[in-house]
Amino acid sequence: MSIRLGYQIPNFTYPGTPADIVPTVLAQAREAEAGGFDTVLVMDHFYQLPGIGKPEEPMLEAYTLLAAIAAATESVQLSTLVTGNTYRNPAMLAKTVTTLDLVSAGRAVLAIGAGWYELEHQQMGYEFGTFTDRFERLDEALQIIEPMLRGRHPEVDGKWYQAHSTLNEPRVRDDLPIMLGGGGEKKTFGLAARYADHLNIICNASELPRKLDALAQRCEEAGRDRDTIETSFLAFTMIDEDGDAARRMQREYLIKTGVDYDNLDDEGRAAATDRMFVGSPDEVAEQIQRRVLDVGVDGITINLVPNGHIPGVVELAGKTLAPLVK
Repeated sequence: MSIRLGYQIPNFTYPGTPADIVPTVLAQAREAEAGGFDTVLVMDHFYQLPGIGKPEEPMLEAYTLLAAIAAATESVQLSTLVTGNTYRNPAMLAKTVTTLDLVSAGRAVLAIGAGWYELEHQQMGYEFGTFTDRFERLDEALQIIEPMLRGRHPEVDGKWYQAHSTLNEPRVRDDLPIMLGGGGEKKTFGLAARYADHLNIICNASELPRKLDALAQRCEEAGRDRDTIETSFLAFTMIDEDGDAARRMQREYLIKTGVDYDNLDDEGRAAATDRMFVGSPDEVAEQIQRRVLDVGVDGITINLVPNGHIPGVVELAGKTLAPLVK
């Protein structure tokens, strides 16, 4: 398993009617495959996130959507970025992702995190609990999920979850990849060192050197060779053949999400755009190379929130970035 170039679809606010949303998503997935992306990922949320849009904007259930993408594609891996552990019983989640693996002929990746969006929990009736609670739950969940994906039968009588010689049949394979996503240098990275094949690091790009050092430390503490876990970074990308058009898109996006961009000083703008990669294809490629790959991250996952739904944009981004990660 390798996620060298992923395309995340976090936004379903498109022109047209609700009936147009899924065809637009599938068109993006096919473009991603044609453009050289190796993985297509969707968010596991029920409301749109702050920083992208308003809660009431369209959001689709992740695993149902991934099954549709599986039927519309042939080679790309399929994943969330990332599954919220609090939303599903862990044995059920293992069964769900195993079924996606069967549907897609071995292309599923289980990506998981502790969960964080409190509004969803409150309004939909999921227990949110404390930060510590959520990471205890994630640890227990992985004690159930990892064996089930490997053909073993977990026996867990935990504080949060129970599993008793749990079955998971059939499976396409016993090495379905596990990816953790997050930025927590102690808890998330510690669990990644114990359970994960891959860590997607969620942070500002300027923090990546420190995050990589922390991961190496967690691997050392777990007795694991750091080179056996791959890393990637999620980049908010705005690309256009006209770099100035991309920068206008960035400004409009920031203003839409409540950032008073025009009145920020240089330091404020740098902070507001630390996860953004914006400009012409050559400019975006240079930024990704310098700010992410040269730092030591193995791969890149991008989203294209403002314009990914426009035909040709995803393929342009893929063909721009694929040469960097081969």
